[in-house]
Amino acid sequence: MIKRLRAKGFKSWRDTGDLELAPLTGLFGANSSGKTSILQLILMLKQTVESADRKRVLHTGDDRSIVDLGTFFDLIYAHDTSNALQIGLVWQLLETLKVQDPQKKGRTLFEIDQMEFNVKIKESGGTAAVERFSYGFEDYDFGMRIADEGQKKIKYELISKTFQEIRYPGRPWPLPIPVKCYGFPPEVSGYYQNLGFLSDLVYEFEGFFGRIAYLGPLREYPKRTYTWAGEEPADVGMKGELAASAILAARQRGEYISPGYKRKRRTLEERIAFWLKEMGMIHSFTLRQIARNRKDYELRVKKSTTSPEVLITDVGFGVSQILPVLVLCYYVPEGSVILLEQPEIHLHPSVQAWLADVFIDVVKNRNVQIIVESHSEHLLRRLQRRIAEEQIKAGQTALYFCRMDNSASEIEKLDIDMFGDIKNWPRSFFGDEMGELVAKTEAGIKRQMEG
Repeated sequence: MIKRLRAKGFKSWRDTGDLELAPLTGLFGANSSGKTSILQLILMLKQTVESADRKRVLHTGDDRSIVDLGTFFDLIYAHDTSNALQIGLVWQLLETLKVQDPQKKGRTLFEIDQMEFNVKIKESGGTAAVERFSYGFEDYDFGMRIADEGQKKIKYELISKTFQEIRYPGRPWPLPIPVKCYGFPPEVSGYYQNLGFLSDLVYEFEGFFGRIAYLGPLREYPKRTYTWAGEEPADVGMKGELAASAILAARQRGEYISPGYKRKRRTLEERIAFWLKEMGMIHSFTLRQIARNRKDYELRVKKSTTSPEVLITDVGFGVSQILPVLVLCYYVPEGSVILLEQPEIHLHPSVQAWLADVFIDVVKNRNVQIIVESHSEHLLRRLQRRIAEEQIKAGQTALYFCRMDNSASEIEKLDIDMFGDIKNWPRSFFGDEMGELVAKTEAGIKRQMEG
């Protein structure tokens, strides 16, 4: 789980400040206020980790990636490449990392439950270069920074705070460039006798980003048939195009989901059907093979107990749009982080409110973190209600409001009390509702008087 995030010099953000994230984190605000950029920052790191190019400092994207942010010039704040991009991240490890002493068998050097990563990236010679990066835990800090910046080559040195590294005898060669923006080159293990565990820190970092799943706002149209040949997708795809494959993969594995303490475990399909019925969208659904030994499937639904079974293409568009959201929430393994961008698009206001209940169920019972960027007043109002009803604690949520101020994005954490009331409600949060009602009333009075 991401516990804290900070960015300086990223897109419209001069400085986000320290953002404390919770199991359920919501980002609200007007268009172009910078809230989507926070998700893009995380996704940029994810695709950097997954890139095959070890020398590419940042994978800012292309037409095949999750996000395409252009060049370093495009993503740096105010397009001023004399500024540096700084990213800070604190996350909770799935399991305690026990680091053994390479020089004394059976001795544990560190037991790490939480880790911090910081990186500073600048422009150098027309491309991005790592000025420094580090991993921190307890009072320790390990990383690399520039030691000498020559005309042809940058030389790096090791960062080792409160830990005495032991170098092998011989000439103290400078270190080469880092791997991407976060990795130690193999020479570190070759130069130092007791730093082999640094690869464990990098492994944890990469493993964490491997557990991040994203679903974008523009989801695919429903299809009359879906193709599945036995693959097991990691998620549902950024447009939800793999939702049917995920359902079938979970069915094949025979997985069950716990809906809570002392409640009967359900399959993925049963859990999805439960929510679709609760939302009043359909009565039931099934994903059925067209014929034996075929890889083609039909997704059929029933609107009510007495209605005929029809294809998903023949019912309201909203069903196909919410289905990937539900599948993703219950398909990803526990310990995952889900990034959702405007999940409420094409959904009725009442269904938007139900989304809040789905998210609460997932973060409480599945150990999954959800970070959602939304414009939905109905989703927020349901969250407020559930906090007041003690269905979720205020401390399990972190809700933020983003806005533009003097050409830079600003962010404010909403102060929600135990009764679900927002004490610092931003002006025109969801438009001027009271102003609209007053104007409507005045117009009505004026027409009556003229009549």
